[in-house]
Amino acid sequence: MPIAYDIDLDRNAANFQPLTPLGFLERSASIFPDRLAVVHGAVRRNYRDLYARASRLASALAAHGVGKNDTVTVMLANTPAMLECHFGVPMAGAVLNTLNTRLDAAIIAFTLDHAETKVLITDREFSGVMKQALALAKTKPLVIDYDDPEYKGPGERLGAIEYEELVAGGDPDFSWIMPRDEWDAIALNYTSGTTGDPKGVVYHHRGAYLLAMGNLLTGNLGRAPVYLWTLPMFHCNGWCFPWSIVLAGGVQVCLRQVRAATMFDLIASERVTHLCGAPVVMSTLLNAPAQEKKPLPHTVEFFTAAAPPPEAVLAAMREAGFNVTHLYGLTEVYGPAVVNEWNSAWDALPAAEQAMKKARQGVRYPVLEGLDVVDPDTMESLPADGETLGEVVFRGNVVMKGYLKNPASTKAAFAGGWFHSGDLGVKHPDGYVQLKDRSKDIIISGGENISSIEVEDALYKHPAVQVAAVVARPDEKWGETPCAFIELRPGASASAEELIDWCRQHLARFKVPRHIVFAEVPKTSTGKIQKFRLREMAKAV
Repeated sequence: MPIAYDIDLDRNAANFQPLTPLGFLERSASIFPDRLAVVHGAVRRNYRDLYARASRLASALAAHGVGKNDTVTVMLANTPAMLECHFGVPMAGAVLNTLNTRLDAAIIAFTLDHAETKVLITDREFSGVMKQALALAKTKPLVIDYDDPEYKGPGERLGAIEYEELVAGGDPDFSWIMPRDEWDAIALNYTSGTTGDPKGVVYHHRGAYLLAMGNLLTGNLGRAPVYLWTLPMFHCNGWCFPWSIVLAGGVQVCLRQVRAATMFDLIASERVTHLCGAPVVMSTLLNAPAQEKKPLPHTVEFFTAAAPPPEAVLAAMREAGFNVTHLYGLTEVYGPAVVNEWNSAWDALPAAEQAMKKARQGVRYPVLEGLDVVDPDTMESLPADGETLGEVVFRGNVVMKGYLKNPASTKAAFAGGWFHSGDLGVKHPDGYVQLKDRSKDIIISGGENISSIEVEDALYKHPAVQVAAVVARPDEKWGETPCAFIELRPGASASAEELIDWCRQHLARFKVPRHIVFAEVPKTSTGKIQKFRLREMAKAV
């Protein structure tokens, strides 16, 4: 007869505590209180101060009636206040909602209403758009202004309280609120500006804890890393790195704007070891004038998502002293949950073959339980042959709770017991996943599917191309044909005919763009190309 392992062996306070990243800060502050934690211009704060300020913030919010499941929305750049909010807001039991700093007033107003924002903390730089948003919103939150000493531009106060006044009035010994259930919400992130089908992604404490742990393991952060904030902290809560770096006892170097000279200065002066960013950050570093560049103190680890870096960019980054690791994820999986785990055996491959390996999205994070490519209709796992196209799906503890107030979209996203990414890809024989396109970005020409990523890859191999984005253009005969939008490298030149001829040499003829448009490619604040805008532009070509 089996042993009754569950009888009289129950969970209790001694053997079970809800997983939450909030304890990371308490631990680091107790172990190395004098270690540097935050750098921002002249501001240098240790872990004792960071913990005290987060506790004060939680205390002050609680004094203003903020409690469990109340939404605290923040419109902040990559500043110490933003870091403190990642701890202080959930320490008050509330849910942190970080706004994209490039949104317009109407979308912000919708977000404030949909999230039922109780408190709004806003940087003076964004007071113009926030004033308009508050006038449009039905919700009337308590407004707290943040006046960053590193910001010298225009702006006005919108509330009666300034952030430093709020924090100063809080209790550094506040008994902050440990979640009773690790399934409790910790953050709310919006994936879209549409008011017709809101996608407010809800994160829980358990997922934030695990993804933060996953970053440490996947990114090989080690002890006391020095992390430069080039990735917006509003984007998937900075991929959970605000919590990861604190757990590692590292230094977080804040940065309001991504500028090459400042980045090189900080990497050199602070001895930065790690940073994250979209391909646009790599372009900014590589295309900086010679006088702005500085020798790196050591190899700097650079984590990038979005489109895989072209071979030429990878080579240039290596030469500049950066080791690039390709990550993949979505807002719904707390940011990156897939990594191109590099196999040392690939070091012996020619550069072109290494670039092909680097272009794959990779394998699941250690904290993700399931990753697969399936037939979205039957949910059947597809062959690992590198050719059979299906939908990439996720399963595990770093998948969102669901979409706030949107049961229909939540149900659709979790159909079949997996989270549906909407990304199309293949599995290679070694198990690595490679994206081929977003389902909505596949170009169907004369009944044939054309991967926009494949066409973009061919264009990126041309030495004059800095940015390439390919979308479908309506065509009377074929239904759709590829239309390419191109940004050239500084000082480089190429004609449309030259690029079309180049594509003919690298692609099947039906995949070659019919139109080449030289224009600035619209991007989000995180560097992602806005293909929905390009599709509208293509209609006018």
